Amino acid sequence: MTLTNPSALVNHLVDFLRQELAQRGFKKVVVGLSGGVDSAVVARLCQEAFQENLHALLMPSSVSSKESVEHALLLCERFNLSHHIQSIAPLELAFRELHPEASPLRIGNACARFRMITLYDFSFKENRLVVGTGNKSEILLGYGTLYGDTACALNPIGDLYKTEIFQLAKFLSIPDEIIQKAPSADLFEGQSDEKELGFSYNDMDQLLFDHIELKLSKEELLAKGHAKELVEMVLKRISTNKFKSEMPPIAQVRGRL
Repeated sequence: MTLTNPSALVNHLVDFLRQELAQRGFKKVVVGLSGGVDSAVVARLCQEAFQENLHALLMPSSVSSKESVEHALLLCERFNLSHHIQSIAPLELAFRELHPEASPLRIGNACARFRMITLYDFSFKENRLVVGTGNKSEILLGYGTLYGDTACALNPIGDLYKTEIFQLAKFLSIPDEIIQKAPSADLFEGQSDEKELGFSYNDMDQLLFDHIELKLSKEELLAKGHAKELVEMVLKRISTNKFKSEMPPIAQVRGRL
């Protein structure tokens, strides 16, 4: 998958951000900056759209890699982004003390939700909207923490696959240090998206594109040459995690009782 016109795409996403913000009656936004490529791209898009009305929050935990903060700061310095660091380590420590039996993944999910608490508290304090940073690959695979990194008021990159995000990042002059490192949710030490999922984003995205955009069935995906293990993993994750990208169902009772 290749972005044929990244300039037009940027203009479209900037227009989307401006229109959505205006419709909601807001003038300012906040973005959680992780040091990864997704949040870096969203921050640059928001800067193009809102200039000085963008603020970035860096929210490291006790297990966040050193380079995560370094890369987030590198982006802020290169593009003169308004930002500050607000560690979630005290919240994480309190959770660990309350739940000493918690696994690294459970702690990581709690940290993702602590970050969203922090973002939404700041958004309330400053009258800003929270802009999301989840890409289409993550959304389809359910690779995110419900009411954690999946929570937002609007999302400019949710219809772009991870491999397209990398291309857009290059067009937006995101530092190579951010683009070239292994994608990670930084939930716990040594965590890696591709290691955890078991396949590369290149392979997963091509399969997702064939299934979602081209409407190929499981049999057609296999016939096209996609590995059976990959097909089964992706289709299972799409089915199992679909609820993460949907509004909670509300029981309808009016006129039915």
